[in-house]
Amino acid sequence: MLFLPVALAFAEDAAPAASTTPWMSQFVSIAPIAVLFIIFYFLLIRPQQKKAKEQKEMLSNLQKGDSIVSSAGIFGRITSVNDDSVTVEIADNVRVKMVKDAITSRKPQG
Repeated sequence: MLFLPVALAFAEDAAPAASTTPWMSQFVSIAPIAVLFIIFYFLLIRPQQKKAKEQKEMLSNLQKGDSIVSSAGIFGRITSVNDDSVTVEIADNVRVKMVKDAITSRKPQG
């Protein structure tokens, strides 16, 4: 009877390992990270890329006479367009030259 606890301890050590294969255990440990990356891609990265593409397209299509809003919140109407800058009339006979990247949106005419 004295040997029974010792025999049980050796029996537990001799128990067969789980029947999972090494590649399966690696997959299970990497799967949550992959799922998180996919979630981040569809909820954060993809919408930001889409918004940046729309902003770039809007800036390339600016024309004379468009009403715009700058990043500082200034409303105005474009009087001239250059490669990387625009001249905006913000009041009667008050014109400001600004970089195209400072324009956040184009407002409908009227």
